[in-house]
Amino acid sequence: MSTLTRTFHSALGALALLCVVLLANPASAQVRNPDGSVNPTASAVQEQQLLNTLRSGGSIDGRVSIPNQSAGVLIQPAGQDWRHFHEVTLRWIGGIAIVGMLILLIAFYLIRGMVRLKSGRSGRTILRFNGFERFVHWMTATCFIILAITGLNITFGRPLLMPLMSAEAFTTWSEAAKYAHNFVSFPFTIGVVLIFLMWISGNIPNRTDVQWVKRGGGIVGDDHPPAWRFNAGQKMIYWIVVLGGAASAITGYLLMFPFYGDLTVSGMQTAQMVHSIVAVLFVAAMLAHIYIGTIGMEGAFEAMGSGDVDVNWAREHHSLWLDEELKRDQKAAPTGARATPAE
Repeated sequence: MSTLTRTFHSALGALALLCVVLLANPASAQVRNPDGSVNPTASAVQEQQLLNTLRSGGSIDGRVSIPNQSAGVLIQPAGQDWRHFHEVTLRWIGGIAIVGMLILLIAFYLIRGMVRLKSGRSGRTILRFNGFERFVHWMTATCFIILAITGLNITFGRPLLMPLMSAEAFTTWSEAAKYAHNFVSFPFTIGVVLIFLMWISGNIPNRTDVQWVKRGGGIVGDDHPPAWRFNAGQKMIYWIVVLGGAASAITGYLLMFPFYGDLTVSGMQTAQMVHSIVAVLFVAAMLAHIYIGTIGMEGAFEAMGSGDVDVNWAREHHSLWLDEELKRDQKAAPTGARATPAE
């Protein structure tokens, strides 16, 4: 029995020695040249193989030992298309949309001027937006301005700001802008959700909106078509904010938290393209909104400033809403009216 045991141990030791020899001498498994020398590049990928793979539209992948297998993607042909979009196409889209809107608004102001109150101010005001509504509006608007500036820096910062400052200053600014963009997105999203919930009942399109558009909405010409609390133009801005804000938020969070779920590199590129296109068009639309709410229309800023508007302003721009409010006030307080003298 002891002899059998010694024989087994000897065989096991010999097998272990053989494994050590094979592992310690990997050169024996390498491909050799006809002259007997080792060819270290025999199993390496050749450049022509990589070029053929790229021409056929395939990606070049390596091997990684981490869970994120997408990190093994070395070259993706779609990345070249994405880079061209980011550095060329997007700049054209953004430039035409934003600069074009600015030129249009300047020309419109020079031709049309501010929309004045025909009947002048009555000296009486009526509440249009309460304190909570104004707070949500200004919180969302402030966040939007920060997001717009910091987001446009990604696309236009290098060609526009780099010539005006040092590389170190631009790097510091861009890093701060990135963090601001990410963190401000959260209150902005909350604001968009609150805007959607607060004003959805007054922003459903109806037949009055069709007539408002046909008659120029009081912006083109001197006509003042009747409107409820929100006219067709304001409803358009409302849905741009809600839908554009939702699209920007969803795609933005996909970029902030990459590769969650089954999202691939290609999916990330698509999310970035959608995010950037929606963003630049969003900025262009908000420029028109800011114009109308400030220098474009007399008395409009007061609605979101103090919350009260002149009764004559309400009569000219939102007559149906004013009649409804006055009737409600008369039912609630027959001896008084909600419209109060302006101080």
